[in-house]
Amino acid sequence: MADEQLEAPKSEKKKGGMLKWIIILVVLLGLVAAGFFAWPIIKNQLLGGEAPANATQETEAQPMAPAAQPGETELVTLPTFVVNLADPLGRRYLKLTLSVEVANKESAEVLGKSEAKVRDAIILLLSSKTFSELSSIDAKLELKDEIVKRLNQIMGGSSILRVYFTEMVVQ
Repeated sequence: MADEQLEAPKSEKKKGGMLKWIIILVVLLGLVAAGFFAWPIIKNQLLGGEAPANATQETEAQPMAPAAQPGETELVTLPTFVVNLADPLGRRYLKLTLSVEVANKESAEVLGKSEAKVRDAIILLLSSKTFSELSSIDAKLELKDEIVKRLNQIMGGSSILRVYFTEMVVQ
């Protein structure tokens, strides 16, 4: 009878010790899994991430803008654009006013004469975007590049140098 009482506490100690190791193992596996899934986010935000492989190819394929003298460029302010975004419920809209930097006065005149084409191209581009596609800084910079490309297609060359957002409201 005394032997039975001595053996019972020993088996309880083994179960408690084994349970502690199982809990430690589960916690460690959880930390490893969290680190695995969090690494891409940490890499992109803190370390700057890597540029996509095709990013250098795209910049090399694009024709370089003409080297305009600082005094030669002109800014043309376009009328405000108000468009519905392509969100599923259709309740978000974008109000955007932008100025376009052109290479010279002739380009500014051509841009003014092509205002209907310019507005059409920009409205189509903006209305195809969703809120999530416009929420980050990188997305806004990409939108600027897309607008420059579209305007240069309309103008027939590379007379559009840059686009500046002077007002941007997403609601």
